[in-house]
Amino acid sequence: LWGASNQFFNLTKLRKLGLSDNEIQRLPGDIANFNQLVELDISRNDIMELPESISYCKTLQVADFSGNPLTRLPESFPELQSLTCLSINDISLQALPDNIGNLCNLVSLELRENLLTYLPESLSQLHKLEELDVGSNELYNLPETIGCLVSLKDLWLDGNQLSEIPPELGSMRSLTCLDVSENKLEHLPEEMGSLLSLTDLLVSQNLVGVLPEGLGKLRLLSILKADQNRLVQLPESIGNCESLTELVLTENQLVNLPRSIGKLKKLSNFNCDRNRLTSLPKEIGGCCSLNVLCVRENRLARIPPELSQATELHVLDVSGNRLLYLPLTLTSLRLKALWLSENQSQPLLTFQTDVDPESGEKVLTCVLLPQQPCSDNLARCGALASLVGDGMLDDTWDDKTPNRMSTIRFMEDDDDDDDDDKERTLLRRATPHPGELKNMKKVAESIRKDMNAAKGLDSNKNEVNNAVDRVTTSV
Repeated sequence: LWGASNQFFNLTKLRKLGLSDNEIQRLPGDIANFNQLVELDISRNDIMELPESISYCKTLQVADFSGNPLTRLPESFPELQSLTCLSINDISLQALPDNIGNLCNLVSLELRENLLTYLPESLSQLHKLEELDVGSNELYNLPETIGCLVSLKDLWLDGNQLSEIPPELGSMRSLTCLDVSENKLEHLPEEMGSLLSLTDLLVSQNLVGVLPEGLGKLRLLSILKADQNRLVQLPESIGNCESLTELVLTENQLVNLPRSIGKLKKLSNFNCDRNRLTSLPKEIGGCCSLNVLCVRENRLARIPPELSQATELHVLDVSGNRLLYLPLTLTSLRLKALWLSENQSQPLLTFQTDVDPESGEKVLTCVLLPQQPCSDNLARCGALASLVGDGMLDDTWDDKTPNRMSTIRFMEDDDDDDDDDKERTLLRRATPHPGELKNMKKVAESIRKDMNAAKGLDSNKNEVNNAVDRVTTSV
């Protein structure tokens, strides 16, 4: 690439050089000739080492070395004090220079997908830094001095080995986005309530049991994702997060939700799948902007009628719960999809009105309700009571289950045991697959056409057609 005479490096007035996605294996020391270079992109090559002479590119402002097999930066690298944006993602970097803080004009520093185990103390000197991405590294802790990055707006710490967040993080009053997902955090510091500019908080895939009460001070918080944790409760103060539009709490251990959740007037998407919810607060109807509500695979026995007050609700997923019916008030909603069962094939269902024998209120029911009858106390509601005899509702039902024997025998079953044949008196054919049903119908129609076309079979034509009619009707 460089040529035998290195004429390329005589372009001393070059300001922008882009060489990404090649197979360059070496960056010559002559790179120092580009003393007016402003932008350098050598990402996704095979360069194993940067020359020390790169420090002579004093005007360099934007540099991207990502995707090279580099393991270190030259010791003289922090002399590039004009740098504002530095990207060194995915280069197997094991450590930053201890004097990285000398890059005093850095605004953006990307260090994603490396092998960093710590951040040097001098990083706190980057007072102009607005974006720091150290996601997908091997960080076990953060220096307390990280709170000195007072200009920081976006901080990505996801995919590390962090077990705690220093309380000094609360000093970052300009921080708008914080991602600490995929770590080993068991709690978040109460000082996070001081991050008054925060709009996005991502805490997914950790070990957090309780969110800090100070969370309610984050009036600008718009997105909160705390899925795949160990949350057993939400702070009552969450209702004060008046700007919240998306709340994701999937795969936790929540048994109930605070009543204050109804104060979230801007909440649009609420996902609380796979928790242990036994009820929803009636105040949830106050979420007047709610579009999507997912509470799949919980332990809900009923849905509060007040949910109908969330007039913008379009998608409701309550499949995998223990619902016996839905409130009649849901008919006032303009639902586009209502999911009741894992095997449901259509987004909307046809419901019938019924009366709950216990409360006397009118309710909605259909073939998919109840979804999961309670095994310890089977409810006698509507038609269910007539299907289950009094003697089958005692505690011995589970004991009898393994010993019960079906009296129906499929014709395809093996006839090895004559004694079993005597007991199983009912015979039936296995129900055909829908595809088989279609083929059977096609065959029947084909026979009908052939018989109608036949000229010399008038004598037994009626008998054949009757036989075909029987086959078609059964299909």
